[in-house]
Amino acid sequence: MRQRTRRRATAAGAMALTAGLVASLSACAGWGGGGIGGGGPNSISVLMVNNPQMVDLQQLTARYFTAKTGITVNFTVLPENDVRDKISQEFSSQAGQYDVATVSNFEIPIYAQAKWLSPLDGFLAKDAQFDQADILKPMQVSLSHEGKIYGEPFYGESSFLMYRKDVLEAKGVTMPANPTWQEVADIAAKVDGAEPGMAGICLRGQPGWGQVFAPLTTVVNTFGGTWFEKDWTPKVNAPEFKEAVSFYVNLVREHGENGAPQAGFTECLNNLTQGSAAMWYDATSAAGSLEAKDSPVRGKLGYAPAPVVKTKSAGWLYAWSWGIQAASTKQDNAWKFVSWASSKEYEELVGQQLGWSRVPAGKRASTYENPEYLAEAKAFAEPTKAAIESADPANPGVQPRPALGIQFVDIPEFPDLGTQVSQEISSAIAGKTSVDEALDNGQALAEDVAERYKAREGDQ
Repeated sequence: MRQRTRRRATAAGAMALTAGLVASLSACAGWGGGGIGGGGPNSISVLMVNNPQMVDLQQLTARYFTAKTGITVNFTVLPENDVRDKISQEFSSQAGQYDVATVSNFEIPIYAQAKWLSPLDGFLAKDAQFDQADILKPMQVSLSHEGKIYGEPFYGESSFLMYRKDVLEAKGVTMPANPTWQEVADIAAKVDGAEPGMAGICLRGQPGWGQVFAPLTTVVNTFGGTWFEKDWTPKVNAPEFKEAVSFYVNLVREHGENGAPQAGFTECLNNLTQGSAAMWYDATSAAGSLEAKDSPVRGKLGYAPAPVVKTKSAGWLYAWSWGIQAASTKQDNAWKFVSWASSKEYEELVGQQLGWSRVPAGKRASTYENPEYLAEAKAFAEPTKAAIESADPANPGVQPRPALGIQFVDIPEFPDLGTQVSQEISSAIAGKTSVDEALDNGQALAEDVAERYKAREGDQ
């Protein structure tokens, strides 16, 4: 009965989401008429997340962009959850209030399909100085749709394994150059308790499609599992998916951190920094904090590729990027801002004005050839670049997929689906339910999503 109730709830929620999407598309069929952005004709409005790199950008824009171009930039800066909601409302309505917004590689294919974003190929064809070829290939793929580019990255990340070199050495353990998950589990057992209060490994257990399922879906991929097969057949309770989740849950329960069901990125970052964990598998962007001048673990860490089982690589791919609203009437000025904010010139500016550790990296090959940047980020620069370059959002597992995405499935329904299933996984980590029960419930939820996509394909 519980499973059936949950399934109906998900179906209702997803139907509402789909209905809203269709209504939005119908309402904005005439989006080309355009709205009017804020300010005068030589200004643009930018809606962006309040991450530190964006705050730096806001501080530098007037002096180094407006002074050069004469274009005033009006920023609206909001926390991540708030900005996602506002961007979704703004772009789906195509009101044109904002010309540019920060969107990730999750939103870009969806928004491009809905014609809420302007393709950037025409601008790139006339802007040789931007050097699109310098953008790392996985970023280009994940920010494109049907052969056209819809976003330019501000900074990007993949995932890798971070570990205390001194702790492993003290235990006589050597980290393999390309570890498997079983090797990582064996090392976690050996270093668990190596120092007072130190766990063998920290892994996210906090509910959320972008929390526990960010690392866990990469584990599922390399174990041979997938959320959906190419024809939308759901595989959430398939043997490979179950094996991966069981492995993850057992590892974190046996050798993971205290409070794992509530631990996310921030908690694991604190654990590794404070000596409460010997290893951590997570975002490459964490390395900047771990190697900061005031970090107690600076210089003590090693970085290994995302652990694998059946695939050659397993790291995820994420990028905060710039998208231009299709309804903007200031497309040329919007592109000038996007081009500057994603440029080599801007990275050089940040390095010179604010310090090379604050450069929004992870997007350009040239960043990893810059001796000034490498001097500051030598411990993690090459592992980060290698992780991003090995990420393949089109082929992240052992079978074809119906949508792009490594740590997510790039469809509007995935945040709801992933979050609901993640709650079940967190309960399994807490010992309140079994993995089998969690994934059987998850399969029912995935079937509702699959039915709609199969029906759409049948109508075509």
